[in-house]
Amino acid sequence: MGTRAPSAFRLLPSVEQALGREDVRAHAGAVSRELLVRFVQERLELLRAQIGAGELDEEGTREALVGLGAAVTARVTAERKSGVLPAINATGVVLHTGLGRAPVHPEVARAMAAAAGGYCILEVDRLTGRRNQRDARLSELLRRLTGAEAAIAVNNNAAAVLLALNTFASGRETIVSRGELVEIGGSFRMPSVMERAGTRLVEVGTTNRTRAGDFRAAVGEETGLLLKVHTSNFKLVGFTEEVAAPDLALLGAALGVRSVYDVGSGRIEPEGARPLGLSADPLIGDAVASGIDVVLFSGDKLLGAPQAGLVVGKRDAVAEMRANPLYRALRLDKVALAGLERTVALYLEGRADEIPSRAMLLAEPGRVREDAEAIARALEARDGLAARVEAGASQPGSGSAPGVLLDTRVVRVRHRKLSAEELAARLRAGEPPVFARIHEDELVLDPRALLPGDRERLLAAFAALGSVPPS
Repeated sequence: MGTRAPSAFRLLPSVEQALGREDVRAHAGAVSRELLVRFVQERLELLRAQIGAGELDEEGTREALVGLGAAVTARVTAERKSGVLPAINATGVVLHTGLGRAPVHPEVARAMAAAAGGYCILEVDRLTGRRNQRDARLSELLRRLTGAEAAIAVNNNAAAVLLALNTFASGRETIVSRGELVEIGGSFRMPSVMERAGTRLVEVGTTNRTRAGDFRAAVGEETGLLLKVHTSNFKLVGFTEEVAAPDLALLGAALGVRSVYDVGSGRIEPEGARPLGLSADPLIGDAVASGIDVVLFSGDKLLGAPQAGLVVGKRDAVAEMRANPLYRALRLDKVALAGLERTVALYLEGRADEIPSRAMLLAEPGRVREDAEAIARALEARDGLAARVEAGASQPGSGSAPGVLLDTRVVRVRHRKLSAEELAARLRAGEPPVFARIHEDELVLDPRALLPGDRERLLAAFAALGSVPPS
């Protein structure tokens, strides 16, 4: 290495000098001055540290300074592309947690936008002018849809579980089958949630077999709750046995102990709608009819609504949960309530199959094949790309219907110069970002989860590949 630190340090410009460079000044309108100053400072501090460590001499410092503008450009670009932004889901995973799970119906989106953009009727009765409950309308709609006596909603199903445990078993014991002590995405473990809710876990049965007698034998003076959990993202096979919801409900009623069923994904099959065929997930109506005190499920999974944890069940049990001070901390805002109300109304109006995620799960094989073939033809016509259609499998996603795969047609794509990983990275960096799968060094596009207009946007993303810088 050549001349070292002192002379190399002198080559570094001041922040103001760097801001005056044309390649840095070009970003003046893209971000605030404060943020641009921070990006420049970060780059100069990095160069200063590298000089101090002996990693850069004069020559290396000059070369690094040539790239100052490019480094700032990369930071500005990353800043503008971060956060919650629209994306194209070409993975075939319908309820993709990383991509926001269920896209809502256009009417639902409009209802949410209207609530967000102005004042709305939330906690006041329009006829009397008196204060009322913010989720009164949603509660009524959920009662009609599920057959439950009462309903409330919180911000997600984890919150619903926390609220139920804290309401019925804080300072007491909750009995649950060992085979249902699940962990779902984000290291959400049922025993950890129980601890936070202030209840003590009592495990009964074995991993693969639990009977009603196991629950009965464990009930004592400290028992506050009998809990059943649908395993959602895994499936036990072989010699298995679990306590059915009606049996747990009867046992709880006989012993004077509350019963709760965390169903998870929330499958509802309204009359006149095409059945989803996801038999691995319990029906909410069946869970309610079982006699269980409270049933919990997600709004943004199979229901196809905005994120929420929905609580339906017996009137007195739901009233206890509503009266818990924790409910206020977990309740929904006006935007989510507006979206949920309109989603449930669509079910009650006989329009369930219009819900986007439901339509994707029910997509006819012919429609998926036509999309795949059209995409393959368009990509094959582009220089440097090879594309072909093959049979494949889509997934419901987000732990719904574990083990269930949906027949689909996928487009397998190769790029003459880019690896599958590089091609996928370029597509994610584009506008809008495209997410796809990779298999055997090929990019795999599944059109099942494409929304109206996404096919054209997907092809435009491929057309713009040359203008997308390497990640």
